[in-house]
Amino acid sequence: MNKNQIGLNAEKVWHILGNYDRWDYSALKTRSGLKDAELGAALGWLAREDKIMLLQDKEILYIFLGVNVFIG
Repeated sequence: MNKNQIGLNAEKVWHILGNYDRWDYSALKTRSGLKDAELGAALGWLAREDKIMLLQDKEILYIFLGVNVFIG
């Protein structure tokens, strides 16, 4: 896996999250078809760019698009 592939995987995940629903990790993994390492790297990419929000609720990790508002 290289940076280009991670970027492509991040784009794939971004499109899945595009409906602004909250996805749990396992459903997102199934829908994307990515392996754990691939999905983890893609989520890290998107999180670093402040494009997603992560919410841990007991044993379940939820992922959804973040809303960034910049004024000024």
